[in-house]
Amino acid sequence: MTDGTDDRDDPASRLTRIERLLEDGSRDVVPAWRRVTHGETRWAVSAVILVAVAVQLMLPLRLAFRPSWLLPALELVLMVGLFVANPRRIEPGTRWLRWPSLVLTGVITLANGWAAVRLVVGLVRGTDELAAGPLLLSGGGIWLTNIIVFALWYWEWDRGGPMARVMGNHPYADFLFVQMQSPETAPPDWEPAFLDYLYLSFTNSTAFSPTDVMPLSRWAKMLMMGQSSVSVSIVVLVVARAVNILR
Repeated sequence: MTDGTDDRDDPASRLTRIERLLEDGSRDVVPAWRRVTHGETRWAVSAVILVAVAVQLMLPLRLAFRPSWLLPALELVLMVGLFVANPRRIEPGTRWLRWPSLVLTGVITLANGWAAVRLVVGLVRGTDELAAGPLLLSGGGIWLTNIIVFALWYWEWDRGGPMARVMGNHPYADFLFVQMQSPETAPPDWEPAFLDYLYLSFTNSTAFSPTDVMPLSRWAKMLMMGQSSVSVSIVVLVVARAVNILR
């Protein structure tokens, strides 16, 4: 028996329920990728750039931009400079570092683009005399660096770049991740970081099309189309040439 009152109507209980509703509402209204947050750490970007530099140094000299040490050395200098100036998190206060970061991405793009063109021209003209093993290694190195290059570009330009994303000033995304359209599948503080763009670049290079990340803006679609074109050209030509050599 009750005395006609409900425990749920107790003032303390009502207050608790209201606070819980407000807390849930504030958590769901604005996702992390659309509000001001802490900048992401630089370690993942730096590690991947080191991989790209190492691959460039291991390519045959005939595929390298001459002198062969120039572009890798410039990349290392820029990377070390960025790390020293901002060793922890990429924050809006270091917005001036965006231009050196873009230059670094451009230098890596130039080095890998030069190697890719030299390789493709050699294969088309039949002047490439590498054995099947070294040819596959060279093509694989260029293909891997191509993934890194486009991951950097996606990361640098999506919603204005990493520093702009921290401020949450761009309401319209250039890439639609699953967590954006289904926020219940991720923690409340989820937002895309460099490794998400690296995954996007890898899947686009292997599937030659979008998988679970959709490009929304025109530049994002054109960039993904360009990456797929480069990737399929390298894979088809290198594999075909290697098979022909083995025969």
